[in-house]
Amino acid sequence: MENLLSVFENKVPEIVFEWNDQETNAKGWLVINSLRGGAAAGGTRIRVGVTKEEVLALAKTMEVKFTVAGPSIGGGKSGINFDPKDPRKKDVLKRWFRAVRPILKSYYGTGGDMNVDEVEEVIPMCKELNIFFPLEGVVKGHYKKSDLKTKLILNQLATGVPLVVTNKDLTPSVEKNYTVGDLITGFGVAESIIHYYKIYHKEIKNKRAIVQGWGNVAGAAAYYLSKVGVKIVGIIDKSGGVINENGFSKNEIKAMLLNRSSNFLNVKNMLPFNEINDKIWKIKSEIFVPAAASRLVEKSNLENMIKNNLEVISCGANVPFADNEIFYGPISKIADENVSVIPDFIANCGMARAFSYFMQENIEIKDIAIFTDVSKTIKNALQEVFNARKKPTNIYKTALNIALKKLI
Repeated sequence: MENLLSVFENKVPEIVFEWNDQETNAKGWLVINSLRGGAAAGGTRIRVGVTKEEVLALAKTMEVKFTVAGPSIGGGKSGINFDPKDPRKKDVLKRWFRAVRPILKSYYGTGGDMNVDEVEEVIPMCKELNIFFPLEGVVKGHYKKSDLKTKLILNQLATGVPLVVTNKDLTPSVEKNYTVGDLITGFGVAESIIHYYKIYHKEIKNKRAIVQGWGNVAGAAAYYLSKVGVKIVGIIDKSGGVINENGFSKNEIKAMLLNRSSNFLNVKNMLPFNEINDKIWKIKSEIFVPAAASRLVEKSNLENMIKNNLEVISCGANVPFADNEIFYGPISKIADENVSVIPDFIANCGMARAFSYFMQENIEIKDIAIFTDVSKTIKNALQEVFNARKKPTNIYKTALNIALKKLI
């Protein structure tokens, strides 16, 4: 694997687009690792401190992810270095999409990512620029269908992503009008853990979990895990956190999800960040879901969790370990050799898979069909890894080797 990984990581990206906003200090990058299959795709994020190197790493991660989720296209990513709490954020995003419009119309597709909402921001902003749907470039560049079939696929995407989830088994609240885009990635992260325990012949009920982050991915993953009997014992995000070593009830997790404030935890008696960060890694748990920003999981965090019963890590965040390397750095390796690591390109491929599903012909645009397809895709990927290696360690390494062989 090491030789394949070196070739992939060191390959110069095909396109790097740099943007300097003329009205603020915002700076952005669009990186397309390759136009494999005639197109590339990857979400748009905005946060203070985004760098070109981060966007490049995420573009390469997306390319690997598409080997699991489909379609067979290149990886891309957009990142803007700007404070998402700044009231000028909306105008910055509009100017960014105007700058990359020719690329979005031709061979690149995007979606929501950190601090950028798919339904509320990306889709309407693209429509204002006469981009029917943010993945129009993928449909045109990769599928090369007739005008009629292109319109059909774009209509399926435009209908499916903002589809309100009404199945009571799939949504935490019918009244809140959660969409497929809100829930599907977190659902996939939870399903990856559920399938892991089934494939490796272990019982999931009453396992304990720590969750890092409380945005759409983290919150939804915790909710779906609580539904199958997993005890969420700790939650940490940038604003602070909570601990209950006996596990929060399913209703408590649901309430914390419904009462979020701007994608952050919002509960009474929340521990301040420094205190929760000192305590949470030392409580006993079998499951860890890193689902906040990239590169937050430090070696010391990992070592403390390993000492306290950790069995499986499901990477809800892209590139969650605090390594300099894009893939499989020293911290990732320690994790992979000691516990089961479900890599990001499998665990959080839910939205990418949903996009791929919507770009097929003769499909059902129903919540149960979409969620079932994502679950099946993740199960198949984990089963392929299990077939290659039966032991519950080095899952990440095995999965990466399988993916790289498809790319190189």
